[in-house]
Amino acid sequence: MIPIDVRNLNKTYKGNFQALKNINLHIKTGEIFALLGPNGAGKTTLINTICGIVRPTNGTITVDGHDIITDFRAARSLIGLVPQELATDAFETVWHTVNFSRGLFGLAPNRAYVEKIIRQLSLWDKKNNKIMTLSGGMKRRVMIAKALSHEPKILFLDEPSAGVDVSLRKDMWENVRTLRDSGVTIILTTHYLEEAEEMADRISVINKGEIILTDNKDDLMKKLGHKTLTIDLDQPLNTVPPFLSAWKLDLDACAKQLHYHYSTAGGDTKVPQLLAGLSKAGIAYKDIHTNQSSLEEIFIELIK
Repeated sequence: MIPIDVRNLNKTYKGNFQALKNINLHIKTGEIFALLGPNGAGKTTLINTICGIVRPTNGTITVDGHDIITDFRAARSLIGLVPQELATDAFETVWHTVNFSRGLFGLAPNRAYVEKIIRQLSLWDKKNNKIMTLSGGMKRRVMIAKALSHEPKILFLDEPSAGVDVSLRKDMWENVRTLRDSGVTIILTTHYLEEAEEMADRISVINKGEIILTDNKDDLMKKLGHKTLTIDLDQPLNTVPPFLSAWKLDLDACAKQLHYHYSTAGGDTKVPQLLAGLSKAGIAYKDIHTNQSSLEEIFIELIK
């Protein structure tokens, strides 16, 4: 069964502002699914609607077969949500906060499980500290611990690494991978596109309330990405020889590097023919190397 099935979802607010437009999305069991889009694109509205916080105008959403409206309790019990905004009781301790969140879902106390997630999130030495004494990054990790407290099968992470330093961010993503490997489905939004590129199995891009595309990350990189072949020349060139014009080569300002841009979407790259042409023309080179376009570059092109 598909953990999350969104069909023909629309959300219109007062003033006739349509935040979501005919969204269709199917998220699979045990994947890391990245939802990308600029500010105001509808990412948080979509997440909040799936989690039952925002009521849809029309359309249907099921979570592991449970309708989020007619079978709300069953659907919500499967979901852990880490929202963008930090919302905790500032005067409670880390330990009490996480335990309390577990109790809200009607689960019996489980000291061993709560200790496990607090340790995994590098909060054990702060377990008796009040939330108000923690840094922003630590508060973010408490939010993640709260979301995991009732052992959900689906975890939403809405900008989870905001305010988290580099080393703790790395630990957090290791924890996310561990959760995915245990069968938890992860849906994340992030402005750190290198994180989505590294972590996600599939990616969906939303803009102005509409899903532009959804694809496997690797397939997306192949279809929409490009590579640049850089050729370091032995001697400077005054100009690119006319018979090499088919490759549309760029000569750098120092005239000692040639750049060839080509698509990664299968087919013949014509790189071997280019190198053969250089050799035939007596143009010697000392090194060649390639650079792959990043997810960020692809994303920027998609939302233009």
